[in-house]
Amino acid sequence: MVKGILKISQINKIHILNYPLIAFFLILLFFYSAIAKAESYAVATRHHLATDIGMNVLEEGGNAIDAAVAVAFALSVVNPSAGNLGGGGFMLIHIAETNDTLSIDYRERAPLKSYEKMFLDDSGKVIKGLSLNSILASGVPGTVSGMFYAAEKFGTINIKSLINPSIELARKGFILSAFQANNLNKYKKKFSKNNEAKKIFTRPMGFFEGDILVQKNLAKTLERIAQNGKEEFYSGETAKKIANFFQNNGGILSLEDLKDYNLRIRKPICGSYRLYEICSMAPPSSGGIALIQILNILENIDLNNLDHNSEEYLKILISAMDFAYRDRAKYLGDPDYYKVPQDLLTSKKYADGIFKLIQEKKSPTKMNINILEGEETTHFSIVDKWGNAVSNTYTLNTAYGSGIIPFGTGILMNNEMDDFSSKPGFPNAYGLVGSEANKIEPRKTPLSSMSPVIVFHDDKPFLITGSPGGSTIITSVLQEILNVLDFQMSLEESSDKSRIHFQHLPDILFHEKLDNRLVKNLEKDKKLVKRKLGEIHSILLKKDGIEAFSDKRRPDGKASSIYK
Repeated sequence: MVKGILKISQINKIHILNYPLIAFFLILLFFYSAIAKAESYAVATRHHLATDIGMNVLEEGGNAIDAAVAVAFALSVVNPSAGNLGGGGFMLIHIAETNDTLSIDYRERAPLKSYEKMFLDDSGKVIKGLSLNSILASGVPGTVSGMFYAAEKFGTINIKSLINPSIELARKGFILSAFQANNLNKYKKKFSKNNEAKKIFTRPMGFFEGDILVQKNLAKTLERIAQNGKEEFYSGETAKKIANFFQNNGGILSLEDLKDYNLRIRKPICGSYRLYEICSMAPPSSGGIALIQILNILENIDLNNLDHNSEEYLKILISAMDFAYRDRAKYLGDPDYYKVPQDLLTSKKYADGIFKLIQEKKSPTKMNINILEGEETTHFSIVDKWGNAVSNTYTLNTAYGSGIIPFGTGILMNNEMDDFSSKPGFPNAYGLVGSEANKIEPRKTPLSSMSPVIVFHDDKPFLITGSPGGSTIITSVLQEILNVLDFQMSLEESSDKSRIHFQHLPDILFHEKLDNRLVKNLEKDKKLVKRKLGEIHSILLKKDGIEAFSDKRRPDGKASSIYK
């Protein structure tokens, strides 16, 4: 109860009933209740320092977009394995005032001099590691462009103020957790191939919990970007440092590529599921289409009648995942280069047809298609007191990207070129095969599974969620949605539940901890592999409060919320 407002029981004790007065108090009570709900806000990220920075922005009157930009720059410092300046991603934004939802595609693009067979040898075989760990592995980064667009179009705070906390973190350093120290040591060999990365991310005796990680060149780069704007990254001193390094070391990424970079504003893909509307990224993300297709299939079943993670429940999920990932591989690519049958794949009629096949115990025709993606992505979710919401997923692809830092920049570069099909129709370095829709072409965007999601109920944000995890992102986010919407779980309860992942090929069911008897029954049909799946960062907006949660599967995450 808001201080200063009489309780209904107190009003009833007034000896002379004054109905106009009672009506006035009821209206006032409703007004204060609405204000309290409107002043709720939350941030959920992979790192506690980034969450604190985002919350500070919201507490000082900034909106969700301001906080998102501040968080993204902070993660480029405190989460170097995935947070980035040298990568790209997708941002889903809901603007409460206009009730509009839009998405920013600031994903990496293939350089102008890239070509379809650039990772093949003279005999036409894929050169192992060339698209992952070499100077040719990087696409043109989009993160800086994406953050500046979001801040300038929808933010309320000068972007320089949003970047300043990250400059200080890079200059003064931050304390490494045990997880981060071990993770840096794990990739020592990767860093040792690049002089700049070796200086920053390796130590003779390795890193230990409590060590301070300082990134002075990154601080200087962030200072220049804050001072000079996005042009600093795409045509200024920083751009020249990046381009010169690539050109002097056998790369193809050029100053022209950086100047040529353009983000895309795309219409989110949305679909209904029971009483909710699910919105996510359209292609070149495969997440939105796959999620909505699976949910359309599952809508034919009352999941409440099934025990959560029972054999019957999991088999239905596996079948729906199987069909969706088959279609992902067969039909999806960059819509600027390839006509994606989006309306067909997300239609209820199409899903009903698939459900009938599942009932008949039929499986999709197997397709050897590469859906391998780097799993060191990071996601954050934010909502402000006005009801604006941001769901953002961005990446360097694999952990620490290519491991390459152009001299004097402190910027880890992505290895996103590996997300293209190196050789459509033939096995790549992993023994998997890619599709024609995702072949390498100049300026093209590689297909991605990144799936930032906003779930709406009664036209208002209800669940803001997303996850890292490469090709497992879609299934991790799916199970978060099902747990909350169908099984009415809290975010913490949902996070505690084991997840599964099936992606058509390879014919392996990945799972977390399942009952031994259940594992034996599932093994009759498929090979099972136990592993960690996903890392959800979610915000749930309920009638009686707000819940924010960062997945326990990674120890450094933090979610904070205020409900006034």
